[in-house]
Parts: sequence; structure tokens; C-alpha cells
Amino acid sequence: MRDLTRAREDATQDLKAAKFRLKAFLLRHDIRYTGRANWGPTPLRWLSEVVCATPAQHIVFQAYVRSVNDLTERLGRLEQELKEQVQSWRLNPVVEALQALRGVPFTVAVTLVAELGDLTRFDHPSELMNYLGLTPSESSSGERRRQGAITQSGNTHARRVLVEGAWAYRYPTKVSRHLQLRLEKQPKILQDISWKAQVRLCKRYRQLIARGKHANQVVVAVGRELVGFIWAIAKPVDVKP
Repeated sequence: MRDLTRAREDATQDLKAAKFRLKAFLLRHDIRYTGRANWGPTPLRWLSEVVCATPAQHIVFQAYVRSVNDLTERLGRLEQELKEQVQSWRLNPVVEALQALRGVPFTVAVTLVAELGDLTRFDHPSELMNYLGLTPSESSSGERRRQGAITQSGNTHARRVLVEGAWAYRYPTKVSRHLQLRLEKQPKILQDISWKAQVRLCKRYRQLIARGKHANQVVVAVGRELVGFIWAIAKPVDVKP
């Protein structure tokens, strides 16, 4: 499962790079899409109608478009395999439970569990925070104590998806339609933890922003506290050996 989640992550990065190269090519030749900047059906239909000034340029353009299409299909195949393989995984109950949290959809949940394994091996949330490299570094001398940036000493894959998920708490407290669908599958105790996490972390984000902290620093701090709720949800889940 870890190899599969990392393959999906690689495919995502490759697709992002392919889209960047295609957009850079279009901008070099002042070919601009006037609609909304996304990669839905409408922009793709527009791409099929683009004709470049010279045959050589059109060959390059078609190569970039083909690369984006191929990588999109590759990503879709990997995501489908991930959803199928997780069904028979012994840690699937933990993956399902973590999706009760805002900012932790399927891909984030399965990546965290695949990278971290059985979360019950951590006796306290602080141990998990240290493992993920989310605790501040420290430089002390005598009575002087100074904290710096996070240590970043842990699992980079898990830390990345966790911080990405923490961005969801920059918005006001709300149970979205997608989150509600995930919560309907969860017991009452997990629903309560999810709501408690929303109330605390959304408030925490606003407080730190009001104090003048940079948004990136705030999200990392929110992600560190999110780890505590992840640990609390994973602890009572029954996992078969």
C-alpha cells in the first residue's frame, strides 16, 4: 500500500509538471484560453481546436497534450487500484475512520496510514508529532531557550499530505456535503471528535493569523494539532492482526 500511494504521488507530480510545460508553451506563443483556468472537459475541447503557426510547433504542442492525457489516465488507474486494494487491507478500518476529519479525504487518510502504519504504537500524540517532524527545533544555551522552525526529521510523505489537509481549516467551521457523506458512515464518537477538531482548529487558525503569523506557519501549527485528533480517532479502532 505504501508503494501504491507513493506511485500515485509520483503520478500527481508528473501530471503537474506536464501541465506546467503545456501552459508555458502556450504562453510563449501567446495562445490564451479565455475561460476558467482548469482542466475540465471544456478546456480540453479548446485544446483540440488549437492550431500552431508552424508544423514543428504543432508537433511539440501535440506531444505536450498527449503527455497530459497519458498521465491523467495513469493517475486514474493508480487511484482506482488504490481504492480496490485498500478494501482487503487489515488497516482499512483506520483509513475509513480518519476520513471523519475535515481535510482528510480518502487519499490523505490512506497515505497517512500507509506511511505511519499502526498508530496505536504511539503512546501519546506528542510522539507522533515528533515522528512526523512537526515539533519546533530548539537551540538552548544555559537559561536561554529558543525555538526555531519545525525539525522536518520525520516521514516527508505523511507530513506533506497532513499539511495539505490542514489548509481546510482556514475556512469557517462547517460540515460540507462531502464531509457529511463521510460522517454518515462513522459512529457517534468519531463524529464528535470530528466536530471538536473543526471548532478548535478553525479557531486556532484565525487566532494565529490575527497575531500576524504567516499563513504557512499557521497551517503547520494547525497540522501539528490535527495530529492529536488523528491519534484520538485511530486509538479506539479495532484492527485485526
